Amino acid sequence: MKAKREYRRRTDIEVRVLDALVDRHEEGMTVFELRTQVDVDIDDLEDALGNLKEDGLIDAEKEDGRTLIKPDERVIPDPEEESDEPTIVDRIIDRLPL
Repeated sequence: MKAKREYRRRTDIEVRVLDALVDRHEEGMTVFELRTQVDVDIDDLEDALGNLKEDGLIDAEKEDGRTLIKPDERVIPDPEEESDEPTIVDRIIDRLPL
């Protein structure tokens, strides 16, 4: 599962982090799991996590002595609304420069 379209206009690393977290939104992920999934340098991951946290798109929780990172609920798409076919708005957004 991927993050909602409106949260995909971010750096490549931030989008990959959001997608990984959305895919495991119920259980969350540790920094090490994220690093493995996203396959980036730890410094780049730290920057991406800082930006996402600053924008309120992720939360960190302590569970069983581990810090788990989870996406904010608004980033997770509604499975009933999810469609593989891009809408006209999706196509326009894709054409806009970052």
